[in-house]
Amino acid sequence: YSAWLLPQALPWARAPAACLNFNCMLILLPVCRNLLSFLRGTIQCCSRTAARQLDRNLTFHKLVAYMIAFHTAVHIIAHLFNFEFFMDAQLNRNTSLLTFVLSEIGNGDNASFLNPIRTNETNPTIVMFTTVAGLTGVAITLALILIITSSMEVIRRSYFEVFWYTHHLFVIFFIGLVFHGYARIVRGQTVASLDTNKPQNCSDKFEDWGKNGSDCAVPEFAGNPPGTWKWVLGPMILYVCERIVRIYRSHQKVVITKVVMHPSKTLELQMKRKGFSMEVGQYVFIQCPSVSRLEWHPFTLTSAPEEDYFSAHIRIVGDWTQALYEACGGDKNEPQEAWKLPKVAIDGPFGTASEDVFRYEVVMLVGAGIGVTPFASILKSVWYKRIQNNQDVFTKKIYFYWLCPETQAFEWFADLLQSLEGQMTEKDMVDFLSYNIYLTRWKEHEAAHFRVHHEAENDPITGLKQKTFYGKPNWDNEFTNIVSHHPRSKVGVFLCGPPQLAKSLEKQCLSHSAADVKFIFNKENF
Repeated sequence: YSAWLLPQALPWARAPAACLNFNCMLILLPVCRNLLSFLRGTIQCCSRTAARQLDRNLTFHKLVAYMIAFHTAVHIIAHLFNFEFFMDAQLNRNTSLLTFVLSEIGNGDNASFLNPIRTNETNPTIVMFTTVAGLTGVAITLALILIITSSMEVIRRSYFEVFWYTHHLFVIFFIGLVFHGYARIVRGQTVASLDTNKPQNCSDKFEDWGKNGSDCAVPEFAGNPPGTWKWVLGPMILYVCERIVRIYRSHQKVVITKVVMHPSKTLELQMKRKGFSMEVGQYVFIQCPSVSRLEWHPFTLTSAPEEDYFSAHIRIVGDWTQALYEACGGDKNEPQEAWKLPKVAIDGPFGTASEDVFRYEVVMLVGAGIGVTPFASILKSVWYKRIQNNQDVFTKKIYFYWLCPETQAFEWFADLLQSLEGQMTEKDMVDFLSYNIYLTRWKEHEAAHFRVHHEAENDPITGLKQKTFYGKPNWDNEFTNIVSHHPRSKVGVFLCGPPQLAKSLEKQCLSHSAADVKFIFNKENF
């Protein structure tokens, strides 16, 4: 009989509710970092393609969030119509109307009702704020609106703290979600009642329901027990376990062994922690309690697995990084004493696409600005494996591209490149690493000044034998060159940079992949 009381709108409320349950089951899984790292390590031996999909966890998280927002909107709109139908059924007090008769059922014992609005002296707004479903629905909606609006890129990049704190409203969202159906407002005819009152036979005889001689009893109604908890309980338990692991890790002692202030406001932290083990290209989350006890920020590890410490290069671009910079003595001229350095907590390391770099015979590394950090770890590891320890690795050729807007960004990384260049020349391995550095925003008159010195043995900007290029790379030419030099090869393309560059490189990978050469595109999340 719900179809008579709520024409068409009820399915529009229930279908999105079912989709919401499914999407809310999925939304927490992509942010369980330890679970993803475990899965990545488990399935990597079976399928690299499947492992790469786990690197798109944040994209999946956003898509699920969009679906939650969409289904929530449809669910709310449908229920607004439903409550109007409920109210109209109470206001049209005409015993010749089936809707009114259905609304009057349960007035005596107030148990077997179909219409949750029990009187014509109320309105949907009062019901919204005096029932469990109404209050939890408002709380869920407000939490969702705040979470989504604060997740916009402009807010996330400019006011990360706002994004961070409002995102934790998901706790209110899930609590409200679990209790939303507790009052069982949306109801249907019981199975037992269907034996004594079949809607297809009795809907036209509603005026005689329950009377002597009538074969149609008064129908009884009940609400379905809340089922959302069955969908979200498992992911919630996994997430709680995730948080417990993070808390445990955050209490492990981390020692800052060295702080280096690089040009262009880049801070390098070298740290040690008992039992810490990493692979190339991995990242960690760093917390500094003296700056904020709640904020954790991801940074790619720039050290190599062969080194006895792990390091991260942090560009000073926001309030948190600026506070960390000052806490480490970055704004002071004199060296900071070790005991004055702030305490930090580390969560990780976590895997990324760069872990697969040595699985390809030919590798193409593309970094934009500070996006070069994961490749610092890779190049250092190459130095240890190929040059210092004379280890044989599967990778035979690395093409390295670094795109920077200004010269200052080169300075902290130039020492590593100069060391690699000198060692490879000494070991007669110059063909192993081909690197190309581009100044993308170089002014013409500044470029002309340096062209005068371009004939010098070393580049005047980086100090390398390889000259610096001005402008942006011609990716079509670069890919064509790699195809011609490496037939019958599988080339791994790794990028840490902006979305526009990712689209361009992915397009090049697709257009240049052929039967004998295949380009596999991998993008870092940071």
